[in-house]
Formats: sequence, structure tokens, C-alpha cells
Amino acid sequence: MDDFKLSASLEEHDDDVRAVAFPSSDLVLSASRDATVRLWKLLSQDPPKYDCSISSHGSAFINAISYQPPSPDFPDGLIVSGGKDTIIEVRQPGKPPDDNAEALLLGHGHNICALDNNSEGNYIVSGSWDSSARVWAIGKWECSAVLEGHQGSVWAVLAYDKNTIITGCADQLIRVFDPSGKQLNTIKGSSDVVRALCKVYPDHPSNAHFASAGNEGIIRLWRIDGRQIGELHGHEKFIYSLASLPSGEIVSSGEDRTVRIWRGKNCIQTITHPAISVWAVAVCRANGDIVSGASDKRVRLFTRAKERTGAPAAIQAFEELVQSSSIPKQQVGDIQKENLPGPEFLKQKLGTKEGQVAMIREDNGSVTAHQWSQGYQKWTNVGTVVDAVGSSGKKIDYLGKEYDYVFDVDIEDGKPPLKLPYNLSQNPYEAATKFLQDNELPMTYLDQVTNFITANTQGANLGEAPQNSTGSDPLGTEARYRPGQSVPTPPAASSRPKVLPQTSYLSIKAASLRTVQKKIEELNQQLRDEGSQDLAMASPQLQVLGNAMKPLEEALANRTYSEIDLASGLDLTMHTISRWPAGQLLPLLDLLRLLAAATPLTAKWRSSNGTTFIEVLEESKVFADPDRSNNIMLAVRAFSNVFEKESGVALADESFEKVHTLVKSSANYSNRNLAIAIATLYVNYAVLFTSRSHSTLPSSIDRGKVLLDDLVDLIKIAVDSEAIYRALVAVGTLMDLGDKIQAAAKQDCDIEGALKKAESAAREPRVKGVVSEIRAALK
Repeated sequence: MDDFKLSASLEEHDDDVRAVAFPSSDLVLSASRDATVRLWKLLSQDPPKYDCSISSHGSAFINAISYQPPSPDFPDGLIVSGGKDTIIEVRQPGKPPDDNAEALLLGHGHNICALDNNSEGNYIVSGSWDSSARVWAIGKWECSAVLEGHQGSVWAVLAYDKNTIITGCADQLIRVFDPSGKQLNTIKGSSDVVRALCKVYPDHPSNAHFASAGNEGIIRLWRIDGRQIGELHGHEKFIYSLASLPSGEIVSSGEDRTVRIWRGKNCIQTITHPAISVWAVAVCRANGDIVSGASDKRVRLFTRAKERTGAPAAIQAFEELVQSSSIPKQQVGDIQKENLPGPEFLKQKLGTKEGQVAMIREDNGSVTAHQWSQGYQKWTNVGTVVDAVGSSGKKIDYLGKEYDYVFDVDIEDGKPPLKLPYNLSQNPYEAATKFLQDNELPMTYLDQVTNFITANTQGANLGEAPQNSTGSDPLGTEARYRPGQSVPTPPAASSRPKVLPQTSYLSIKAASLRTVQKKIEELNQQLRDEGSQDLAMASPQLQVLGNAMKPLEEALANRTYSEIDLASGLDLTMHTISRWPAGQLLPLLDLLRLLAAATPLTAKWRSSNGTTFIEVLEESKVFADPDRSNNIMLAVRAFSNVFEKESGVALADESFEKVHTLVKSSANYSNRNLAIAIATLYVNYAVLFTSRSHSTLPSSIDRGKVLLDDLVDLIKIAVDSEAIYRALVAVGTLMDLGDKIQAAAKQDCDIEGALKKAESAAREPRVKGVVSEIRAALK
């Protein structure tokens, strides 16, 4: 069988291509960190040419994409995408990006990193950094099941068949579920994060049912009952993506710049890319072609068919890009240049396996990398090894190794910062992951550490600049950094920083304003179509809503904003919440959550009857409908976010009894997102009650006891480690109120039972550390 050759190189994205799909021979889909989903339609065959159009344009990284095949309801199929804004967008391919999406699926609490679908079972499955996977019914567009039990990010999901879903997780486990959410099996065997899954075709010689891969760089072959029946070795770093060819072969891509083709247990072809990472690979089942997405912003198609092979000039340009690409020295390990063979080695020695790399010392003193092609029986130049330099042009020594940068990471005031070494050749995500693991810090910091690295290194383009950290959330949405200080050597990794008491308020502010606005407009049109014109916003009101988006964005970024437009938008939001039916409130409550964090106007707002926004939520029966837990969750987040402003703290203080009654009446601690929202709110109240202005007030002791009862219940019932951790932080902070609250914890609240449950349910170092601090405070 012929080797794959370049068919086309598609260049329109402005950032890393993170996900690809190949639904038919004339259609390719790609998603990127440039916040777009693009459609590539085949225009001509010889040579292949494609027309590019934007299907969706969001406000944050898009990391995952899936395609639902045509059906009677959707004759053109459906494009499903998701990313950092936590929203899954479902869109018909023919619609322009400004048209309303077919559906916006809300429920995940963090970055969406995996999507798959099963047309026979009529469902979509998603995976997220929020440690859950979710099943969504196509057409109904509701979450039909939450796949729980994961102890880390769900990096991979596989809709194996109509009755079986498989997930791959950062906790190194593979889990098998049915679509109702029942867990059928837990598969152990991987020694590191599982990032990729694919179904294996029946004619594969191993008789495997599916394959997995991840950080360990090994492809593992499994039976559905959990038996491992094979391993494929060849990749040198993380494997990010897997796919199966109609021929039964497996395709993989990863951090070693390659796409690899596997027949049985052998790698039969290695396609090196001129990029740091090949993030994604997909297969066209109709013709067996391959598409890849990489960190060099390009989508590439490869084929075995001569009639679909690219123009000679395109193939030559690709090969020259590979040959001229710079391979940072840190990516290939320590090289003793004087011990390397010269160019004559390439003529005298044959490679021993597909993809083998040989380092050659050229006559001019440079070092080049050459890769062996088993099919062509020759060595191919795949780049020149170069030194990477940081902003100073000099290397920095740290623990016996040289780095371009060594940053100081300030975890806690009064403690020496931790050291974060980084070379420009590294993938920021990989460096951030290692830093967190080495220092036993929660993986919830991963996105923020990555953003910090990319914002403070020259030439890096793999992340976003970090947002202003005022009022930030050190427990899971931001980390604090002070690069460039000269400090003592950091403590050993086993010495964990003390986290209690919490002294700053937390907020939950991540969102896509554009998506929220579009969803409100979509539901508004739905009310019109149903004949409820009296409830729907008129065109001038929609204009008021639109005019508020820019100042809201500015306010969230702590920049100067137009109070007039924002006040008008706030007034419209509150008026609409008080009138719309519960089924349409979700995006409005999301908007209120952001307004609460962005501006003191929210806490100061009063209706014509003098009611606050808290009382409007009470009167709107948001908390009286337990079946709509997402409505309750967003309302609780609004209560939490109001602590961002002084006027909000005052309102929260005077409204404690009302807020507590509303939250307690609808508390469902087994619901992950709601439990995290409640725990965050209670952390903020604990910070308020232990603040200098409140800690001596008798009312703070009484209120603290009320919170303590609820927090112990939350810890005992919740299954999510983030909810448990935040609840523990609230408990530990309340201990600062002194002997009375500590005595109540021991005598009235069964605090020790809650601590034991936390230790057994959430076996993370951060949880154990906070439990130890609480026990120390109770002695």
C-alpha cells in the first residue's frame, strides 16, 4: 500500500488548530485557538483546492469539534463545537456565523476539551476540565446525563455505540458508561494522563475494541471489558489524538511533531510537521484520507490516492518547510555535538525502524535531524537543531539545567515563591502541567499558569494574556504571579503553602458575552413566535441590551466604562428577569452574574418598589424550581460575585438571612456546579465574618454557626473534589472566629466526620493539606 502524501495545505487560521473533522470527501472542519470554526469545501480535484468559510466565531479558544451526519431534521448535518467559554454550540453548516445557532448547550463549568456523537443513539457526549462528561439528546438539546466520578479533567470522550460511552481522564483512568450515566467499568493500566480515544475497526489484527493514548506516549489497545491486548511504541512525547482508517490501521498525532500510521503493532509511516505540536488528526471514512491540525496554524490533508495528491510545488514547499524548521535543542535532549556522526552516516547506515531519528553534525558545525522512512528506505532531513534564547539572550541555570526563563510564582504572601523554569521550545501546557505536579498544586491552575507563561515570553503564541487579577480566585480560576524578583530558594515540594484563613473574596466571571447576548435574542424571538409579544423585548430594548455589552466587557476588565449604557442594560435585565418564564431565564441570569461582578451599580440597583436584585430573584421563583438547577446555580454565582464591590459586600451583609434561606431551600449538593457555586458563596461569607470589621461582632458567631452546619452537610454529600475543597476552605476560615465556633464545630456539627469523608472522597494533596490545617485549628 502506498505512503500518504500531502494533498492540500489550508492556511486561514490565525492560531493553533486544535481540532479537525473529515465528515465527507469534499468537506473538512477545523477549530482553532483563534476562536473560529472553519468549513473547507472542495472546489476542484486536480490539484485539490478548497474554499474556506467561517461557520462560527466565538470569543475564546475552541478546542473540540464533532460532526453529526445528515438526518431528516437536519439534511446538511450539524457542526458541534466547544471550548474555553464552556458553551457547546450546535450549528447547521450552511448558516453564516451571525445567524442563531441551532442550540447552545449549557452545563459545563470549565473548558470543554472533547466532543463526540453517535447518530444511532442520537446523542452528543462532551468532556471538560470540570471533571465531568455530559450526554446531550440531539433535537431536545438538553443534558440527559452527567457522567460523574472523574477525579480530573476529562480529556477524551468516545461515543463507542448507542449503548456505550468511553471517557479518558487526567486521573489516568478510562471509564465506560451507558448513555443514562451508569458507570459500567473502570479500566486501569495507563501510567499518565489519558488524552485520546478511538474505536478500532473489527478487522484490526489485535481484535481490540478501542485504543487509548496520552502523556506516556504509548498507544494501548483494549477490549471493552478492560483487558489490554497490545501496545504501540514510537511516539517520543505526548499523544494528543487518535483515529482509525477504513483499512483497519490507526493514525496518531502528538507533541513530537508527527502523524504516525500504524498497521498492526508496527509504525509504517511517520509524517513530520513543521510545528511544535500536531494537536489533532481525523480520517475520512469515505476515501481513507487524513487531515491534521497543528500549532503552526495550518490544516493539512494527506492521501494515498494519486488523483488527490497535491501539486508538486505544494509537496515540495511542505518538504522544504519541514527541512528548514528549527528544532529547539531541548526538544531532542542533551546532544554531545562532538560525538555525532557526519553526513557520511546517512549513506552508510540504514535505519532500523520507521520514524527513527538520527542527529548529524554537518560540515559547517550545525546539527540536523534526519528521519528514516521504511517505505522509501531513505533518510529525510526534518530540521536543524538550534539553541533557544529568552528575552535576555542568555540562558539561566536552574538545578543544573539551562533555561530561557525561570519565573517566580508567588503562591502566598509571606512565603518564598516557587520557581517555574521554561524553555521557548516547550509546549506551555506541558511546562505548566509539570510545574503543578512537581509542587503538588491543583490542576485547576493549569489554564492560568499556561496563560502566564505565554504572556511573559517573547514569540509565544499559544495562549491568551492573563486577565486583571483584582479580586481573583486563588482556589481555582487564577494564580498570582510576580515574575522577575530575586528571592530565596523555594521550599521543597513536600512543604505545602498554608491556605487558611482565606482573606479575599472569590468570583466566577468566565463567560462569552457575545454568546449570552445571542442566546437572549434567540429566546426573545422564540417568545415572539409563540405569540407572547407582551413578554418579548422590542427592538429598542434589544438595542439597549446590545449597547450594554461593550461597557460590561470594559467593566469586567477593570477599565473605564459608560455607566449610562450599563445602568440601562442592568435595568432591562432585572425587568426582563421579573417577567420571563423560568425556561427562558438562563442567559439573563448569566448576564446578571457578570453584572454583579463588574459594577457596583448592581448592588445599588432598586426597582420602582425599592426591591433589590436579590429580592427580584426571590419573587421570580428562581429558587422555587429545583428541576432548573442551572438557574439556581447562576443566581448563587450572582450572589457570590456581588462581593467584588464594596456596595455588594454591604448588600450581601444586610441580606445574609434572606440569601441563606433561598440557597438552603434549593441546595442540591450532589449537583457539581451548584455545589461549587454554594461553596464559593459560603467562602465569601466566611471571609466577611472573619474580617477586621466583623470578627468581633456577636452576629458573626451566630451566622458562622449557621454556615458551619450547611458546610458540613455539603462536605458529607458532595462528590466533586472542587466543591469539597472550597467548602473546607470556608470551614477553615470560620475557625478564625475563635473558641465558640470551634467548640460548635466539634460538639454540634460532627466536623470530624466531615473531614474523614473529605479525605476519602477527594484524595488530592490540597484537600489533605486543608484538612490538616483545620484539625490543627481545632486542637
